[in-house]
Amino acid sequence: MRVTNKMLSNSFLTDMRSNLENMQTLQQQMTSGKEIRKPSDDPARVARAMQLHTDINANNQYKTNINDTINWLDTTDAALGQAGNVLQKVRELLVSAGNAAYGSSERTSIKDEINQRIDQFAQIMNTNFDGSYIFGGSRASDKPMSTKKAGNNTELQYDNAADSLGNPNPTEIAKLDKKLFVEISQGVTMDYNVTSGEIVQFRPENTTDDKADNLIDLFKNIVNHLDNAADTSKLSNGDLSDVTDAINNLLKVRSQVGAKQNRMDSAKDKNEDETANLTSILSRTEDIDITEKTMQYATLQTVYMASLQTSAKVLQPTLLDYLR
Repeated sequence: MRVTNKMLSNSFLTDMRSNLENMQTLQQQMTSGKEIRKPSDDPARVARAMQLHTDINANNQYKTNINDTINWLDTTDAALGQAGNVLQKVRELLVSAGNAAYGSSERTSIKDEINQRIDQFAQIMNTNFDGSYIFGGSRASDKPMSTKKAGNNTELQYDNAADSLGNPNPTEIAKLDKKLFVEISQGVTMDYNVTSGEIVQFRPENTTDDKADNLIDLFKNIVNHLDNAADTSKLSNGDLSDVTDAINNLLKVRSQVGAKQNRMDSAKDKNEDETANLTSILSRTEDIDITEKTMQYATLQTVYMASLQTSAKVLQPTLLDYLR
């Protein structure tokens, strides 16, 4: 086959165009830092990169959920510690009230302090975090507990949870006892809140009775027994035992919160490891190796310059070149 001058020119131009296109591709990859510029470059790799971006974004949201839950649990643990201190102080006051040498004035002083402790307990139960009452269940925007005056005594009550006759409203109580859930990983959810009922209601140890006692009635009984000298013995017997049971119940609830805190810490570590792993895979999928691309670009430049020099020798002058 005879090779003409035109064939040499066309072949040269084709090769030059190919070299320039390769150099352009490398330049775009080096300036963007990405192996893929558009889906048509590598559809399979683009699909994988998009899925990795989705997984990383989801993991970032799980991380936010976990951090918010850890802060919530920290606030809950602090509030439970304060509530335990209140009950412990009430227990100490009951022990001192059982002193046979105490008269009505001493018992009145003890009752006044217990009334203050009841107010303090209600305030703790209304602990707020990020605009939500942590012991309010699904009724997070309304405070769960309040106090009311009954003569000279202070009584604990659920706030806005009674009907027109003053009886507990089952619907509102159910909202206060509602568990809240958070998703901490794909398909993994857990409850994280402590409800008012878990704190207020308690059962004596070593009993088979399904009926729970509650702090509302217990506080009411204590102040009433302090008002009546004939009921002093009930302070050292039934009331003191009930306060101890309430403290034990609070400790149990607090230990459950501690277990959830540990689980959240583990979930946070796992989330950070997964995010780091996904980010590494994404980098290997769509990022360029800058050293490799630089060497390739230098090689293409050398090839391009060599092709220009070679073409000047291979392409012979034509008659038109002599006529210029």
